[in-house]
Amino acid sequence: MIHPVTAGLGAVLAFTAASLLFAQTPARDAAGHPDLNGTWDNGSGIDFIRPQHQADGSICVSGCDAPRPAAAAGTPPPAAARPPRNFPKYKPEYLAKVAELEKNQIKFDPVLHCRSPGLPRIGPPDKIVQQSRQIVFLYDDVSGDFFRIIPIDGRPHRKDVDPSTLGDSIGHWEGDTLVVEANQFNDDSWLTDNGAFHSVELTVTERLRRVGDTLQYEAVATDPKVLTEPWKVTRVAKLTDVDLVEATPCVDKDLGHVVDGTHHDNPR
Repeated sequence: MIHPVTAGLGAVLAFTAASLLFAQTPARDAAGHPDLNGTWDNGSGIDFIRPQHQADGSICVSGCDAPRPAAAAGTPPPAAARPPRNFPKYKPEYLAKVAELEKNQIKFDPVLHCRSPGLPRIGPPDKIVQQSRQIVFLYDDVSGDFFRIIPIDGRPHRKDVDPSTLGDSIGHWEGDTLVVEANQFNDDSWLTDNGAFHSVELTVTERLRRVGDTLQYEAVATDPKVLTEPWKVTRVAKLTDVDLVEATPCVDKDLGHVVDGTHHDNPR
């Protein structure tokens, strides 16, 4: 005989497990693929430079002497407490170039001159519009609004487009994972911050998978000309009900007044 308390507890546990499973199961489109539609908070914006608030009310971006005040719950840890950065591995003959770009990031960083971050630096999309034959990625980044139109109907890469910072993309589904393959890049962007340049041989493969109200994002950048191995970056975005608005225009005016070329600590 099963004790009624035990039976009741079992029912509660079963209900809880079913509820968690339901919460992790996203809605699906007419073809049975996970519904990726929505606005995704990926942490982009000016906050990536981690400004320090000073006692006099000013904000220091780089070269700050005063210690950072105690961080509130949920804020990024100080630089000394962060794990080693995930940085592409370059061939020996390109290390000096990376060091020079890093030392003079304010002068050479394309993003700081209002240009596109490129892939995979731009990260997961801020908004996804999913259709049967294509998926549209919309971005609201520190240097402006950007978009990508990604066919998912089996067509090959186009051959009639000029190289660009975001390249030419095609997508397909592998189970519940959207796989996006991009090529035809120019060399006018960086893989990530701190001088991580790339060549025109770059290709990027992204994988996006929805788990409940989160978007699991992985990008692998391959550039056999300058890198010793493919470089992988992972991010997580959270579904939000705050929709996108037009980004504030990026106007390159301030850099001409810079008197110190120190680069910022930018572990985005």
